[in-house]
Amino acid sequence: MNNSLQQNLIENVDQEDEIKNLRTIVDEDVADSNFIYILNTILSGTARLNVLLPTATILAFTIFAPLVTNDGKCKSLERWLMGSFLAFLAASCVFFSFTDSFRTATGRLHYGVATIKGIWTFNGGKTKPCVPSDYRLRCSDMFHASLSLIAFLTFATSHSDVLDCYHLVVPRKVTNSVPLVVGFVVSFLFVMFPSRRRGIGYPFLLQSDALYQRY
Repeated sequence: MNNSLQQNLIENVDQEDEIKNLRTIVDEDVADSNFIYILNTILSGTARLNVLLPTATILAFTIFAPLVTNDGKCKSLERWLMGSFLAFLAASCVFFSFTDSFRTATGRLHYGVATIKGIWTFNGGKTKPCVPSDYRLRCSDMFHASLSLIAFLTFATSHSDVLDCYHLVVPRKVTNSVPLVVGFVVSFLFVMFPSRRRGIGYPFLLQSDALYQRY
């Protein structure tokens, strides 16, 4: 009788140990999967910074700023042109942040602009996605548009030709360090809070990226 009780106790202890080991393994697997997901999210967002940041806008500014400002030797006309050029590029940063795309049942790709009610396509709004509310304007879009605008304006206003054009005296340390600091902060925020928009300029091969799927 005592031997049977001891055997039962030993079996119960072994079963409890096995259950604890299984729970430990499951917890470790969950922790590893969460870590891998976070790591993939960060790496994926980092790889897409050239899409999220106003790279094309900054490149266009870098190319045309010396021409518009006459290498910083501005007169009244050049100042007006430079101001208009900056306003146009700043507006483009905001505009492209609101663009998005979707595919119809036939697989055709359509681009449009996010609105409060949904997405307005460039063909006059005739074509709509299956669930228009999934594409409506959100607070996160304002957040990403603000980041893009801040990144561009910081770079543009620190450009030597712009400073010379408007006769602004700023220490060189400021013009060299501020764009780097702002760029780092904006890039970090873009990586941590990526945009799910797949608008104009979004690589075609990444349209099916699982990280940016809405469904």
